[in-house]
Amino acid sequence: MVCHTELLARLLEAVLAPHADVELMVESAAFARRVDDTGLPISIADPQRLDSFVKADLTPGTVVLVEDNGRKGLRKVLDAVIGAGGTLVYVFGTCPDEMKKAEALRADFPDMNTLTLAELVGAPLLAELGRSVTRQKVQQYQHYFRDADRVLILTHNDPDPDALASGLALRSLLRRTRQTAIIGCVQGVTRPENQRMVKLLDLGYEIVAPDQFAAFDKIALVDVQPHYFPGLLPHADLVIDHHPEQSGYSAVYKDIRPDYGSTSTILTEHLRAVDIDISERTATAMLYAIKSDTLFFNRQANNADLDAFSYLYPRADATMVRKMEGSEITAERLDYVIKAWQTGRLVEHVFCAFLGEPPREDFVPYVADFYLQLEDVQWTIVSGVVNDTFTVSVRNLGYSRNAGDFVRRWFNDIGSAGGHRTMAKAVVPLEAFQRKFGTYEGSRINQRILELVLDFLHEVKPAR
Repeated sequence: MVCHTELLARLLEAVLAPHADVELMVESAAFARRVDDTGLPISIADPQRLDSFVKADLTPGTVVLVEDNGRKGLRKVLDAVIGAGGTLVYVFGTCPDEMKKAEALRADFPDMNTLTLAELVGAPLLAELGRSVTRQKVQQYQHYFRDADRVLILTHNDPDPDALASGLALRSLLRRTRQTAIIGCVQGVTRPENQRMVKLLDLGYEIVAPDQFAAFDKIALVDVQPHYFPGLLPHADLVIDHHPEQSGYSAVYKDIRPDYGSTSTILTEHLRAVDIDISERTATAMLYAIKSDTLFFNRQANNADLDAFSYLYPRADATMVRKMEGSEITAERLDYVIKAWQTGRLVEHVFCAFLGEPPREDFVPYVADFYLQLEDVQWTIVSGVVNDTFTVSVRNLGYSRNAGDFVRRWFNDIGSAGGHRTMAKAVVPLEAFQRKFGTYEGSRINQRILELVLDFLHEVKPAR
């Protein structure tokens, strides 16, 4: 490293010394004394002289990093490096103008590479700054929850793997037990694979009626936002979710990241930010949740999800994950897959089906996911009536219109509706649906929903 400034010498020492043998070449004894505490070998020599690099035992396999401090002489330094046999040469600069000057020499030094300090430290620095902000946020809500006697970690109804794993992770962050922080939901877990997850990982959750909410000192929501419980929550102290942010509520603390594929990814970052050891059970639940919510990175995932998955994988029980995945297909579900095919319609790459009155809500998204795999299908809209509630699940391949926009447009005024580009859901009272759309029979319901989605897809997008 040919260094002229202490900042670069210390920065590159921190970045490179753990991975390579590093030597400093400096021009003055005074500068050498300032960086002597780095512990790196230091030679005092003129970098414009060829013999300076010869004495440094330069070989064609030696990487030479040259700091361009804006002074004249960079050409002579490069001549000396090349003359001594150097072939791996990088020129560092601190600003774009310096890099332009260095790039002008490329015709004479074609093997030279240029790097700015931003390129060297940009991603790691941003990652560390992000972790610092997350650490502060976590420490704040940890302190806020510290004195609460009873804490409710609330999920959406019929919680999925992401909601359950997120509740488990948050309980670890709050340093609480099953007795002092309840993972609760208004309804129980019904989907077979989710029941299997609860059983295999011994995930304790409790069914909590809305009239019991006020009995808790603090309420945290995971994988859901307060609008999901209209008029039922006395307060929301913490909200952590990866779904698009909704308005109309306030929370003391919240961390909502709609560009993330799962809430478990957010909570993995929370756990790492405050250096909490993640147990194998929690890591397994969160790994399965990320895999499940992103369809193994085929839906709504980003680099943060990949990073969280990579961090959790060696800490989780992969065999247990495979066991939890094994109960997806059941005869009962296949009955509704067949019913959807018999009564559904496929028009313009859109598959639309009404399932009637399935015994559980999970049949609706399952069938929607199933038919998205069908050749020539780009959108699936599957609906059904469960306990006098109209439920619709929307799926698409992600390169056309936004599924969340569709359900919000048609159902947000009469119930709960939201989602991402590739997946969305609406849950509305059946009477409200019938009042708005004037449909009662299954075939007419299916036809009306198909008309709505085709109109939505045929709209001309506004110019940007």
